[in-house]
Amino acid sequence: MEIARAAAALFVRQGLRATRAEDIAQAAGIAPRTFYRYFASKEEAVAPLYAAGAQRWTQAVREAPASLSVLEALRHAVSETLTPGFGVSASAWEWVRTLIRLADTSPALRKVWAEVCQAEEGALAEILAQRLSTYARQAAAAGEVGEGNSGETRGAGGSGGSDGGEGTRDNVAYPDPDPEPDPDPDPAAPAPVPPRLRFAAAVAGAAIRVAVESWAATTGPPTGAGGPATLALRNLDALTHFTWEEAD
Repeated sequence: MEIARAAAALFVRQGLRATRAEDIAQAAGIAPRTFYRYFASKEEAVAPLYAAGAQRWTQAVREAPASLSVLEALRHAVSETLTPGFGVSASAWEWVRTLIRLADTSPALRKVWAEVCQAEEGALAEILAQRLSTYARQAAAAGEVGEGNSGETRGAGGSGGSDGGEGTRDNVAYPDPDPEPDPDPDPAAPAPVPPRLRFAAAVAGAAIRVAVESWAATTGPPTGAGGPATLALRNLDALTHFTWEEAD
């Protein structure tokens, strides 16, 4: 990340064209050969900074309160990461503005920015699938508990308590026959990502990317009606009527 910061500082201060890979290496305190061990070009040097911003947002989606719907989690993540003061200072947003503008004028840097956005789009799709999977398991568990509490509990001393009949497990009544339910899947395992969630992640990712790029093209502050957070929240309205769960 030190190399990325050195590259960004030089790009902001003296421009992309005037900056050489050797200048970045010198500013970072490393040899040029060390620089090329990690990056193929000077433009690639700022990829970690682009990625850090994108990962901060997707991680905020992952860590959003479980009680929030998917769209609410996306909005929560926007407020947490695109508002100055939440992890990124107002002065740092000026660096973001310059780096995004440079990506708009440099094909090589635009390619780096696009690759970072595409990678985070895939990560976001997996996060959305995981959130929906977790919600479905919680809803199913709540339904089982509700069924057990509302109906007659069968077990020892009650009808069907013997083998082969209706029985109980964890105070939840199951009809006869009573097959042992499959164990819950590993919550840490990646959830399968259906095409519809890949589409939703693409829309959400574009909502954020376009908001940041639109703000960067202006001279306005990173707050208020023209700030990236406000623009992103407005763009996310495109998902207001999206059906997250597949119809049975």
